[in-house]
Amino acid sequence: MRVVVVGSVNLDLVARVARLPAGGDTVAATEYARVPGGKGANQALAARRLGADVTLLAAVGSDDAADEALALLAEDGVDLTAVRRVDGPTGVALITVDDSGENTIVVVPGANARLTVDPAQLAAADAVICQLEVPMDTVAAAAAGMPAGALFCLNPAPAAPVPPAVLDRADLVVANRAEFASVPGLDRAKLVAVTAGAAGAVLRAGGREVARAESPAVTAADGTGAGDAFTGALVVGLLSGLDREAALRRACRAGAAAASRPGAQPSLPRPADLDALEAE
Repeated sequence: MRVVVVGSVNLDLVARVARLPAGGDTVAATEYARVPGGKGANQALAARRLGADVTLLAAVGSDDAADEALALLAEDGVDLTAVRRVDGPTGVALITVDDSGENTIVVVPGANARLTVDPAQLAAADAVICQLEVPMDTVAAAAAGMPAGALFCLNPAPAAPVPPAVLDRADLVVANRAEFASVPGLDRAKLVAVTAGAAGAVLRAGGREVARAESPAVTAADGTGAGDAFTGALVVGLLSGLDREAALRRACRAGAAAASRPGAQPSLPRPADLDALEAE
């Protein structure tokens, strides 16, 4: 199966704290790490680790952070030949994670704001995945340029209004509860997965629930990347022929596995991790 991800690449600057700061508050970090991230890169790596052949269409800067941000993708065999290097900084995410695994994220787009897509780059795809950390015009161009028969998945994060034409082309939308509540018209897509963290996820079609799956019980370490693991796993599951309920259950296991470990890309699971959770 061939998956093309049109999306962001960031270097995550992660501070771990006992509690998240309130407005005007200052707290001391207990750990600090620089970790490859970005929703596009995370979803590309998630799909790759679960068995898909993955090409990433992205933009990174001319700084040293670019190589650091792409390192795990290259190590796992994601095709990076379509990643453009542009003048200026690579995208950065400023992430704070507390002891319960809750986080706050501020994204500085950098090179991601200059990503464009040529429909010819999508021609061989069985599925295309987009998110909203890149320009909406780029997402719209990907939706309009989809090859016949390919699955188009949209993750509307960070939440923002999406053109109706994009939603009408979407075979699958993956949104958390807050995104589903705040982005109008998501039920226009053929299939909508609404995630609820430890509470699992539901699938909707035609404006009504058609499937539901629970999330395995895990000890949360860091929720960063859990939704991206879910998205990659759901797309790979559907492409591999799993029925909707089985694909949803597997995606919930992927999200739980990612949430149980720190760091976005380092936490993304492999098939053995999902099998272990299924066996419990």
